[in-house]
Amino acid sequence: MFRSFAASLGALAMGLVALRGAIFGEPTGSVALEAITAMAVFTVIGGVAGWIADTLVRDAVERAFRKRVEWYREGLGDTEEGSTRD
Repeated sequence: MFRSFAASLGALAMGLVALRGAIFGEPTGSVALEAITAMAVFTVIGGVAGWIADTLVRDAVERAFRKRVEWYREGLGDTEEGSTRD
């Protein structure tokens, strides 16, 4: 997930800087340098944001899974106790 975030934010930043340069008629050399710099910075930011999101999602899914397994085991325990009483 972090790679997707990094690539997306980096490409978006580079595209926006290039678009701004085209709209304002800035020299190509300076726009290219600014676009590459923006891409590098936002790729790092996107990577960190993606890593955080990935960690949070994995933790939430694992917690939900463990809760569901515990619920299932409790249900099995109740069923076994009920069948031995009959």
